[in-house]
Amino acid sequence: MKIMSFQASVAAALMLAAAWLASPVSAQTQTPPAAPVPSMARPAPASPAPAASSTTAPAAPAPAASTATAPAAPTASAAAIAPASAKPDTASAAAPAMKELSPWVMFMSADVIVKAVMIGLAFASIVTWTVLIAKSIELSVASGRLRSALRKISEARSLAEAQMALGTKEGILPSFLAAALREARMSAGLSSDAGIKERAASSFSEIVRAEARRIRIGMGVLATIGSTSPFVGLFGTVWGIMNSFIGISKSQTTNLAVVAPGIAEALLATAIGLVAAIPAVIIYNHFSRMTKGYLELVSRASGAAARLLSRDLDRSHGSLHSRAAE
Repeated sequence: MKIMSFQASVAAALMLAAAWLASPVSAQTQTPPAAPVPSMARPAPASPAPAASSTTAPAAPAPAASTATAPAAPTASAAAIAPASAKPDTASAAAPAMKELSPWVMFMSADVIVKAVMIGLAFASIVTWTVLIAKSIELSVASGRLRSALRKISEARSLAEAQMALGTKEGILPSFLAAALREARMSAGLSSDAGIKERAASSFSEIVRAEARRIRIGMGVLATIGSTSPFVGLFGTVWGIMNSFIGISKSQTTNLAVVAPGIAEALLATAIGLVAAIPAVIIYNHFSRMTKGYLELVSRASGAAARLLSRDLDRSHGSLHSRAAE
C-alpha cells in the first residue's frame, strides 16, 4: 500500500510539473517571437521523487514543449507579413478610384460654387453656338436679299421704276427708296436740289445706323463671353483648389489619392471656361468680317437710292426748263 501511495504521489508531482512547464508555452503563442527564449532556457524543476522515476518521466514532456513551440514561428511570421501585405491592398484600392475620374464624376463631386461656375460656363457655350447658327442664317438671308434687290434696280431709271421692280417686299433697299420719295414729296416746290439731297442723305444715314445696330445684335454677347469666360473659369479653379487644401489640412495627409480629385475638379472649371471662350472669340471675329461685308452692301444700296433721287430731281428740273422755254 505504501508503494502504491508513493507511486500516486510521484505521478501527481509529475502532472503538476508538466502543467507548470506547459503554462509558459501557452503564453508564448500569444506573445511576440522573442518570448520563447526564457521558456526554453528555464530548467525543469527537481522533484522529491526518486532518481529512477524522475529521470524517466520528464523525458515525455520535452517533445510536447518542442512541438508546442514549433507552430509559434509561423504565427509570428504571418503576423509580421500581414501589415506589409496590407499596404499594397490599400494602394490597389486607391488606384481604381483615380482611374474612375471622369468629367461627369468630377462635376457631381465638386463644390456648389464650382458647380455653379461650370453650369454658367456651359450655358455661355450654348449661347455662343446658338448665336453662331442664328447670325449665320440672318446674315446669309439679308445679304442674299440685298444683292437680289440691287440687281433688280440696276436698270431702273427713277425711284418709281425701282419701287415697281421691287414690289411690296420689305428690306433695307425699299426703305431707302421710300425715304427718298418721301423727301422729294415733302420738298416739292423748293428750288434747292442740294438741300433735298442733303436731307435725303441724312435720312439714309439714319437707316444705315439702324440697320448696323440691328445686324450687330448678339455680337456684344459673344464679346462678353469671349473676354470673361477664362476669368470665370479661373475663379472656379481657385475656389476648388482652396477647398482641396482645406481637405488636406483636415485629413492631415498629402497623398495623391486625396489631393488629385479636388485639383482635377478645379481644373475642369478652367477647361470649361476655355471651351466657352475660344469659340466665342473666333465666332466674334468671323461675324465682324461678315457684318462689315453686309454693311458695304447697305452703303451700295444707299448710293443707288441717292443716284435715283438725283436723276429724278434733274429730270424734274429739265422738264420745267423745257416748259419754260416753250
